[in-house]
Amino acid sequence: MIHLQQAQQPSPEPVGIAQKLCQSLEDDIVTGVLVPGARLEETQLAKRFGVSRTPVREALQLLTATELAEKIPNRGVYVSLATPERLTAMFESMAELEGTCGRLAAKRMTSGERHALEELHHELAHAMRAGDSPAYESQNREFHNAIYAGTHNDVLVEVTQAVRRRVAPFRRVQFNSLPRLASSHEEHQGIVDAILRGDHKAAEELLYAHIMSVHDVSQEYLATLRAESDHRALLIAK
Repeated sequence: MIHLQQAQQPSPEPVGIAQKLCQSLEDDIVTGVLVPGARLEETQLAKRFGVSRTPVREALQLLTATELAEKIPNRGVYVSLATPERLTAMFESMAELEGTCGRLAAKRMTSGERHALEELHHELAHAMRAGDSPAYESQNREFHNAIYAGTHNDVLVEVTQAVRRRVAPFRRVQFNSLPRLASSHEEHQGIVDAILRGDHKAAEELLYAHIMSVHDVSQEYLATLRAESDHRALLIAK
């Protein structure tokens, strides 16, 4: 059962609960707990998480937006996996947007924002050295959000965060590998250095490369999931 933090208001924010449920389902899918073709039953999920069907229904809507699930009319919602081509298209879009954010942040960040970014980078170093993947994932999200905010362009931030949500399940996969944490932090170092010195071209190029390196890890993992799914299908067929 998911333990949701009690809100200060009389009732919790439904969208917040749905997002938590959606992330749990995303993790189950990208780690192979929920296999492609599995049906996602509202009643069963509501019982599993100890919530009503309303936030479950909202969570499934969020999940279909990430393309990790598909709603089939008159049949229900089923687990699916993005094709390699689709995953590449999503990561290319993410890389272009993050690169643009890096370029504008290098030009527009205030001295206070640059200092805060540098501090976040130092915090990430502690999590990386400790091998604390959950902390690194959380701080990594703050790190990228700080770059988005540094663009001082609300529309760009909204678009970037929307695309980020679509690739988030696969971005999380990288944090299961301690060597990848070290590589990620090393890539961050170049990005921070470029932004601090105002080198907008380097910041753009480094952020693009950073996201595409995550794409490579995600493609390898997707291939593993597909191979396992095909193997299970063969066993069932026998």
